[in-house]
Amino acid sequence: MCETRGETWKRMGEFVERRLAATGVPGASVGVLHEDEMRTTGFGVTNADHPLPVTDGTLHQIGSITKTFTGTLAMRLVEQGALDLDAPIRSYLPDFAVADSEATAHATIRHLLTHTGGWVGDVFDDTGDGEDALEIYVARMGRLEQLAPTGTVWSYNNAGFAVLGRIIEVVTGRPFAEVLREMLLEPLGLGETYLDPDPVITRRFAVGHLVTPAGAQVIPVWILPGYVRPMGGVICSVKDLLRYARFHLGNGATEAGDRLLAQESLAQMQAPQVTVWGKAHWGLPWSVDETTAVRQVSHGGGTVGQTTLLTLVPERRFAIAVLTNADQGSVLARDVTEWAIQAYLGVETERPAPIDSTTEELAAFVGRYSRPFADLELGMLGSRLIGQVTVKQPFPTPDSPLPPPSPPFSLARCEADRLLALDGPYADSTAEVIRRSDGSIGWIRVSGRIHAVKR
Repeated sequence: MCETRGETWKRMGEFVERRLAATGVPGASVGVLHEDEMRTTGFGVTNADHPLPVTDGTLHQIGSITKTFTGTLAMRLVEQGALDLDAPIRSYLPDFAVADSEATAHATIRHLLTHTGGWVGDVFDDTGDGEDALEIYVARMGRLEQLAPTGTVWSYNNAGFAVLGRIIEVVTGRPFAEVLREMLLEPLGLGETYLDPDPVITRRFAVGHLVTPAGAQVIPVWILPGYVRPMGGVICSVKDLLRYARFHLGNGATEAGDRLLAQESLAQMQAPQVTVWGKAHWGLPWSVDETTAVRQVSHGGGTVGQTTLLTLVPERRFAIAVLTNADQGSVLARDVTEWAIQAYLGVETERPAPIDSTTEELAAFVGRYSRPFADLELGMLGSRLIGQVTVKQPFPTPDSPLPPPSPPFSLARCEADRLLALDGPYADSTAEVIRRSDGSIGWIRVSGRIHAVKR
């Protein structure tokens, strides 16, 4: 006898409760959209020190899922003729510059949306909360070094979305937050979605936590700098996030029936634009995963102690959103998403697994790989490949203390040029080895960021 959706939803809630206990995450908002049926709820508490129950109306920082909002706004401007995806950035921002002259001259809006600009993308200089925050941020990018030629290697780039946000300000003549609200949030009826903290503090909202052996500790940082708005500034409820997902699963019209985007533009956003690895691609600016029986379109997000994941399965008109309030929330979000896709759609997710490797095959990866934010060192301990990450720049503020180097962790190959962390803080994560045209290793991509080989 087939299980009803209500029964599946109940079982999923029980699974979420178990994973909250196992991961130490204090709270989460979870929602599922299946065809035209939406279910949402909350689990746990908003704040370990001042607890309130998490509900489906609790507001969370959704971090980089914001980039899909910015991308959707950009596509509206493309349809209106205000933007050209393949126009150089300098045609909109004549003073734009990074350290590399070729990237400065030839990088386009498409490179921004697909994370193929090639320059360093993790820059967290606070430029204030004024209407000039993005302008100042972009003006400071001239020092950013180039890690790979523009258009050649995918590497997650936050700074690129500050540039895109500034371009939107220039072509519209208005602050980014104002344009996003008028052109996207209001037409979609997203009344529980914000970019500024003032309306949030009168509502029930989640705070970030660090999960420790002694329990979840509140992180005393919540308000984000102004430059973050186009790359990670959206704050919303799980209900609003699923309403947003419903739009992206539709034909480009709002729930009121008004045309917001052409269906062709939505399809372009969800189509592979660049290959990340194998059957994993990047769209405009969604992640597009074709490794399972159904194509999954998704984006995750993380702020200071809040992690989120929104996943769409367009061919099945399905979406799942998981919003958590802890640094370990990414594990919970992944597990709940995989469980839901299997339970609702019958699709299994196969995770990477170690393959047999000789000592010589593993030793070929030994070396130091670097980017300004962090270094990755790989070495051999007997027949094992061992890694260690050293963070070199403070986060989230310039005066934050630097963390100590990570505990050493073991790695194995899971494909010929792909590594799998077996233990330690990076357990179950993968690293891609990217080679140059001559076959030599040029970069290793960790946490979505390329680290260039140091010779």
